[in-house]
Order: sequence, then structure tokens, then C-alpha cells
Amino acid sequence: MGAWDLVERGRPRGRDGLWSDRAPGRLTIPRPGAATLVVLGGYAVSRVLATGLLLTAWIVSGGVHDAHATLRAPGGFGGFLTAWDGAWYRRIALHGYPSDLPVTGGAVQKSVWAFLPAYPAVVRALMSMTSLGYAPAAVTVSVVAGGAATVVLHRLLAERFGSRPAMWGALFFAFGPLGFLFQVAYAESLFLALVFAALLAVLRGRPLVAMPFGVAAAFTHPGALAVPAALAAVWVASLVRRRPLPLRTHLAVVASGLVTAAAGLAWPVVVTLVTGRGDGYVATETAWWRDYIGDAAAVFRPLTPWFLFAERLVGGWGVPIVALLLVAVGWCLAFRSRALGVGIGAFVVAYVAYLVAVFLPQQSTFRMLLPLSPVLGTPALSASPRRATATLVVGIAFQPIAIWALWVAWPP
Repeated sequence: MGAWDLVERGRPRGRDGLWSDRAPGRLTIPRPGAATLVVLGGYAVSRVLATGLLLTAWIVSGGVHDAHATLRAPGGFGGFLTAWDGAWYRRIALHGYPSDLPVTGGAVQKSVWAFLPAYPAVVRALMSMTSLGYAPAAVTVSVVAGGAATVVLHRLLAERFGSRPAMWGALFFAFGPLGFLFQVAYAESLFLALVFAALLAVLRGRPLVAMPFGVAAAFTHPGALAVPAALAAVWVASLVRRRPLPLRTHLAVVASGLVTAAAGLAWPVVVTLVTGRGDGYVATETAWWRDYIGDAAAVFRPLTPWFLFAERLVGGWGVPIVALLLVAVGWCLAFRSRALGVGIGAFVVAYVAYLVAVFLPQQSTFRMLLPLSPVLGTPALSASPRRATATLVVGIAFQPIAIWALWVAWPP
């Protein structure tokens, strides 16, 4: 058991994630055990590997990266690790948010309002408490949060799949193609740590414990609405299967669900209140869309972004291609997600639905899939030592490719 575990006493934990009628015990934080130490050791090795690959990419790329980067970052390896969205987070950490939106020719332009405040706030706090500059502070926050995410994911997978798949799943996560993101100035590591902690609390029948993690995640990165969806699914499934729950559990579920859902919808309201523009957040997000689908098509309508992008890419064939893709994904979710259990399965379905509804697919799609990492615990991936080793090796092999394609050449 790890130092980041949320452990309950006095209640048997079903592997399906459904709650029993016994009241959960108190929340404890036990001392790290062997499994946690192994996971942290694996994560440390993965950071050494990622550092070497990033350093190599920085040396080999020379000025190519700086020439392509959307925003210029200070020179050196620190600037390399804080480029792309990291430059936007730098502005927030150092200067906060402006009271208006940049507008050119009547169109809202790209700005810091597209980025949520929790990650730069933590970086700013670390800078205030130490003598660290932005680059070392941002990388430190990302690395530490990535370690937390790996440990919590391990406990989450152990809750559903058992110790062996959980151990391998955590290692697949740490050494995966996008593992380098856990030590650059991006909010992914912090978001994943918070989301996994919230989901673990949901599976263990602790909705009030899930609430602060879910709220914090909602102000870290888009997509946190999948947490209250998972909470609602486990609650309803427990009722359908006639597992009586105490009244206090029902009240806790309703309170946690409403608060986390409200937090997931709050940032556009905050942007409106500060800037005075009702569509401020949506208009800022779609400013990035114009780079991919043009000014005329960059209008947000739910459930249309994937079709718009495909139509722009391949013409009239785009709509049927996306339709077939969605049917295939829906089939997989309907018939394959059962192995994930109610809680994790509902989270995966809800998060995929979020991506389909509001996200315009492009290079960032790969990192946007990271919250689906609980699927790495599927026993089929580690059914034998040979298969588990092969999966791990494939992840490591793709990491330098991902670094070059999604960090040197294009923003991830």
C-alpha cells in the first residue's frame, strides 16, 4: 500500500466497484509498501529515460524547435521543456489573467483564457516558496505530479484488476510514448493525479473524498466532467443491483456529483464574468481551430468538431469516415468496457463522449487520450511475461518518435 493510497477500513471492496451497504471506515494514509516502492522506482527510471531522450532531441533539433514553437521561450534546455503551451502557462504564472480578450477584426484571438489556473497557480506557489525560476518550478511540479499519478493509477488498477495487472499497467503508463509530458510544463500530470485519485475514491464508495479531487481537476484541465459521470454510474448500478445504501451515502453522492459537475462547467462562467463576453471561453478555444479548419468553419457546435475536421481533411468522405469510426468506438465501448467494471468503464465512456462532443482532433488528440490510461490495467496486456515485456518495449520505442513529432515539430 502506498503513501498516496486512499484506504478504507471495515468495508469489503468489490472488484466491480459497486458499493455495499456497510458504512465505509475512516480515511487513512498508510506507510509505503513494497508495491508502491517498485512503482516509484519504475517511475524514477522512466524519468531518467525521458530526460535523456528530451536532452537528445534538444541537442539534435538545434534551432528547429525554436523556429516552430508557437510562443518563444527562453533559450537553453529549460526553455525547450517549457515551450508550446508551457509558454502560455508561464504568462499565467507570472502575470495572471487579463481583464479582456484580444480581438482582431472582430475575431477573438488566442490567449491565456484557454488555459485553466490550477497548474500555473501551483507553479507560482512553488516559485514563491523557493528561489526557483519558472522552468525548474514547472518541471518539478510536473515530475512530482506524474509520480503521484503513477502511484494512484496503480492503486486504482489494483482495486479492479489485482496486483499483477496493476503493476504492469502503472509501468506502461510511466514508460508510454507520451511519458515525456510528465516533465514538461504541461498540466497533464497534475490533472491525471487528481482525476485518478477522484476515481479511486469513487470506486471505494467515498464520494465526499472524491469531491475535492474532482473540483481541483476541473480547474486544472478540461474533461473532469467524466468524474461525476462515473460517480453517478456506480451509484445507479448499486441501486439497480439492490445494494442498500445508508441515507448519508445518497446525500454524499448527490452533493459530490452536483459540486464536481458545477466545477466542471465553471470556467466558461468565470471567463464571462471577468471579460464581460458570454462566449469568451468558447471563442478563445475556437481561435486555435482556425489553424486547422479555417475561419468560416471554426464555430463551436457540440458533436460537430470531428466531422468538421474530417471534411476539411478529406472532403465529402470525411463525414461517413467519422460516422464509421464513431460506430466502431461505440461498439468497443459497449462490448469491451465491461471488463473495466462499472466505475472505470463509465469514466472511460464519459470521457470519450466529451472528446467527441467538444474536441477538435489534431496533434493534441494523443495527449488528450491520457485520462483513458486505466485501460492499461486490462489483464490481456500483461497475461504473460512475454506479452507484458513486449508492451513495455513498444511504449519505450515510440517515446523518441513522439518527442520528435509532438514536441520538436508540432505542439502536443
